[in-house]
Amino acid sequence: MDASAQQGFGEILSHFIGWAYFIAWSASFYPQAILNWRRKSVQGLSMDFIYLNVLGFLCYSIFNLSFYYSPEVQEEYRKRNDGQDNLVRANDVFFAVHALILSSFTLFQTLIYKRDEGQKVSSPTKLLILISTFGASIVFGAAYVGTSQWIDLLYYLSYIKLGISFIKYCPQVYLNYASQSTVGWSIHNILLDFTGGALSIGQLVLDAYISGDWSGISGDPVKFGLGFLSIAFDLVFMTQHFILYRNREDFYAPLSMMENNGEARESKKLLLLPSHKTYLSMQREDARVSRPASMKDLELGFDDSQYSTRH
Repeated sequence: MDASAQQGFGEILSHFIGWAYFIAWSASFYPQAILNWRRKSVQGLSMDFIYLNVLGFLCYSIFNLSFYYSPEVQEEYRKRNDGQDNLVRANDVFFAVHALILSSFTLFQTLIYKRDEGQKVSSPTKLLILISTFGASIVFGAAYVGTSQWIDLLYYLSYIKLGISFIKYCPQVYLNYASQSTVGWSIHNILLDFTGGALSIGQLVLDAYISGDWSGISGDPVKFGLGFLSIAFDLVFMTQHFILYRNREDFYAPLSMMENNGEARESKKLLLLPSHKTYLSMQREDARVSRPASMKDLELGFDDSQYSTRH
C-alpha cells in the first residue's frame, strides 16, 4: 500500500472513529436523564456537577463552532501553527452542541424533581462560575477592541472547559464517598463516557500522525486533555460502583420502580408494614434525615412478629 493509499485509509478510519466517539459520548448523557425521570428525583446527584457541566459545555460549544465556521478564527490559527489547519471536525461541533442541550435539560430536571433540602450549588462553585464569566468578558472586550485576537478568547474558553472537566467530577466523587453509595448516579453514563474518551484520544493521535503535524494536539488541548480526564474519572467512578459501594438499593425510588426492576421484593413487603410505612413517609418528607445505606437498615431492631395474623 503506497503512501497516498495509506493516508486515504487513515482519513476514512479517522472519520469512522470520530463518529463512533460522538455517538458514545452523546449517548452518555441520556442514561442520567432517564434515571432522573424514572426516579422522579435527583437525589444522589451533585448540583455542583450539573451547573459546572452546563458552563463547561457552553464554553466548548463556542470553541468548536468558532473553529469550524469562522474564517477569521481559522486564519488566526494557521498563522500561529505554520499554516496548518485546525483539527476540529463536524462531529466535534455536533457533540458539543448536543452535550450543551442535554446537560441543560438535566439541569432543568433538578428544578422540577425531588431533591434533598441541602442539595444546592455550593458557594465555591458559584464563585468559580462568576470568576470564569467575568474573565471571559474581559478577554472578549480585548478581542473586540483589537488588543487581542478572537482565538485568544476561544483558548480562554477552552481552558475553562478543561478546568471544569476536572473540577466538576470531584463533588460527585465525594458525594458517592460520603453516602457510601452510587445510587442516583448512572453507571451507564460512565461506561459510555469511558468509551468516548478513549476513541477521542485515538482520533486526535491518528489525525496528527496522518498529517505529520503533532502540533495539532497542542493546538487543540481541550480535546486531548478532556479525553484523558474523562478516562481517569471514569475509572474512579467504576471503582466506586463495582467494587467499593456495591449495595445499590434505592431508598428514595418509587415502589413501582423497584417492582419493575425486580429489585427488593422483600423490601416491598417491609414497606407495607405499618411502622415501616410510617418511617418511609417521614424519611421522604424530611430531607434532613440521612438516607440508610440500604433497605436492610430498616430491618435492624424490627420484629415483624407483632404484626402477624395471630397477634
